[in-house]
Amino acid sequence: MPLPSGSSDAITDRRAERKTYHYKRPFDLAVLIISHIVLGPFFLILWGFIPLLVWLEDRGSVFYRQRRIGQNGVVFDALKFRTMVEGADRSGPAWTKEDDWRLTKVGRVLRRTALDELPQLISIFKGDMSFVGPRALAETEYLMLAGEVTGFEYRLRARPGLTGLAQVYGNRDDAYEKIQFDISYIEEMSLWLDIKLLFLSVWVTLRLNWEKRGRKF
Repeated sequence: MPLPSGSSDAITDRRAERKTYHYKRPFDLAVLIISHIVLGPFFLILWGFIPLLVWLEDRGSVFYRQRRIGQNGVVFDALKFRTMVEGADRSGPAWTKEDDWRLTKVGRVLRRTALDELPQLISIFKGDMSFVGPRALAETEYLMLAGEVTGFEYRLRARPGLTGLAQVYGNRDDAYEKIQFDISYIEEMSLWLDIKLLFLSVWVTLRLNWEKRGRKF
């Protein structure tokens, strides 16, 4: 599968070179710091309550660690709250379907609210991720798709994001559609688009709607 029309030619390359991403890091740090100041008690409850619920269900590990591909192909370790049974990776693919038996009861709620992604704020603080950007693909998933999609490395021009066009608009079961959204985001990236996607993501979270396939609002 090739990239979307025109995205791999010289015109797109020149457009990407002219585009500046200097606002991204200051914007990420500002959102991270301000949100924790304003919503400090709320974050303290989340960081204490969620790990307890995850552990109480099956006395397993609280976190799930996964190697992800970041900007310019740099590999980093991303943390999430565990939403599947222990050893789930050995029982099937890393991605899940709506009725996946490997999901725990707590995990289903965390997936619907995207609260399983909360530990990735650590990756944003470290600079491995951004609040908004292409999906942070697992190393194995990236290597598989890179062998199938011509020019797939184009999506590595930006830091992977906690949310983005693919996360908000993409069908969770259609990897190729989400790749197109990722590439579109890189070509259209702007401060206004990041703010818009952040607000939409908060709205989807409040509606417990992240598990819905396709458009989530």
